[in-house]
This record gives sequence, structure tokens and C-alpha cells, in this order.
Amino acid sequence: MNQHVDAAQQHITDWVNEMGLLTTEKAWQKFHKAKFAYLAARAFPDAGLHELCLIADFNTWLFILDDKCDEAAEGRKASRAMTRPLMSPITAPMAMTAAMAGSIMAGLLDILQHNIVYLPAGGHPLAAALSSIWERMRLLSDPHWRLGFIKTVSDYFTACIWEAENREAGIIPSLEDYTKMRPFTGALLADIEAIEIIEKITLPQAVKDQALLQRMIQACNNLVCWTNDVFSCLKESKQGDVHNLVLVLQHANKCSLQEAINEAYIMLKEEVAIFVTLEKLLPLTGSEADYELIRFVAVLHAWIVGNADWSTKDTGRYTVVPSTAPAHSALH
Repeated sequence: MNQHVDAAQQHITDWVNEMGLLTTEKAWQKFHKAKFAYLAARAFPDAGLHELCLIADFNTWLFILDDKCDEAAEGRKASRAMTRPLMSPITAPMAMTAAMAGSIMAGLLDILQHNIVYLPAGGHPLAAALSSIWERMRLLSDPHWRLGFIKTVSDYFTACIWEAENREAGIIPSLEDYTKMRPFTGALLADIEAIEIIEKITLPQAVKDQALLQRMIQACNNLVCWTNDVFSCLKESKQGDVHNLVLVLQHANKCSLQEAINEAYIMLKEEVAIFVTLEKLLPLTGSEADYELIRFVAVLHAWIVGNADWSTKDTGRYTVVPSTAPAHSALH
């Protein structure tokens, strides 16, 4: 746990209030229960206070955006708080449509691509919050890093629209399609990209691009996202959202919820085995550069373990599903 966790939790509380991201007592109760800064503190244990607050803000923003996109009531509130191109009006009592999601995402992406500034008083809380985050990230980064980060966020937005399209069409994705898109719907790739500026770890591009390390990143991503699916499957099932590994497995295999959870657990064990095996094969040369690679992989460890600890020890966001197989937990 990062030593600055309590300060970071107080910071995100003040920041969310300043940005106007939450406006009801119920939303604030849900926020306090979630303890989002604790996730950042576990995932980035060695970050300084300023950097920890920054990444805690970003992940808090992602959670709030995710809720506004997924939950019908929150979606309708968001539509009244933002205008085109950041949000189209929502009139029907249903979850956000693909067109609405596309309008939101296009406006938000413009902030990153063109350094557009929104202020909290302007009536666009999601935009103002992202603008606040991006201003601070730019001060810590170079143009090359910014391009990489923008791509990860763009991929996340594209995946959100894919989910919205499926909801509109009543499509339950196949296991193949779901596992292909899940690394992007969780937005963890943006957090992994942020390791460089948050933990001050710099890897040569050639090292980052190595297939071995990329597969370890994929395993980390799968572990975080799939375990989240185990914890959130009841919540998402009640909402009628099928974008969940357990629910996809249940539909594909025509089995019980418990059987689907057990199948997900087998998939999780396989990803753990891949991660551990590849870590032993890291191309360490005995040079000083090895230190940066070891530190980077340590943050992947922190995400996998810290996210599980956050979900079971800190947050009240998820309802744990009883299972015969031990389950981890995860990001969204």
C-alpha cells in the first residue's frame, strides 16, 4: 500500500466535489464506499503523492464514466449535464445508445488530442475532470508518451461504443469476441501506459515492444479484468448487461452461474501460469537497464495482487459471489 493512500483518498474526494462529478447523496455514498484511491495506492505503491493523486483522479474518472455509460439512471443524468459534442440528449428510459456514447467519446477524445480546456463552472463535469487530469499529465510527459496514452484511451472509447452497439442490438458476444475486446473495455492499458510517468520508470521502446513482455502485459490485463467480471457478474446480470466473462461463459456453455464461475477460474489460473513462466524468461542481461524492466514488472504484479486486495479488503463496490474456487477481483 502506498504510504500516501489517506492523503490521496481525501484528495479525490475534494477533486470530485470541485469538478461537480457527483450531485446526489446516493452517488456520494456509493463513492465513499468504493475507496477508489486505495486501488491506485495498491497498484502504484511507490508513486509520490502528486503522482498518486493524479492516477487516482484518472481511475476515479474512469469508474464514474463507466457507471454513467452502463447504468441507465446515471446515463440520463449525464445527458442533462453535457451538451453536444460531449453528450447527446437521452430521452428514452434505457442505457446509453451507441450514438450517444460515440458523441460523448468524440468530445472527450478532443480534449486529449487538442489540449482543450474545460472549467468546472462550464457545466461539463466529465470534460472538466478529464481536462484537469490531462493538464497535469502533460507536465509530466513528452509528446511520444502522450501519443501512446491517447491511443489507449481511444481504444477504450471504441470498446465502450462496441458494448453500446451490442446492447442496442441485443447481442450477447461470443467468448472469442468478448476476450478479444475485454482488454480494451477495462481501460487498464491506459494505466499501464501511465506507469512511466507515475512510477518514473522508463523502458526503451524496443524492450516494451518485445513479444514476451507484451504477453505478460496481456496476462496482467486479463487477470485484472476477468477477476473483476467474477465479482461484478451479479450486479451486471441484474442490470441486463451481458459484457461479463462469467455471463458470456454461462450463455455459451448453457450452464449454471457457478459452473461459469468455475470455468472463469480455470482461465484465470492459465493466465497466472503464463505470467509466471514468462517472467522467468525475461531477457535480463545483467546491465543497469535490467532495473527498469524489473521495476516495470513489479508494477504489473502490484496491479494483479493489489487489485484483488482492493476488491476484497477495501472497496464496497462489488458483491462477492460464493464459489468453490477462490476468485481474485479487479478493475471495473
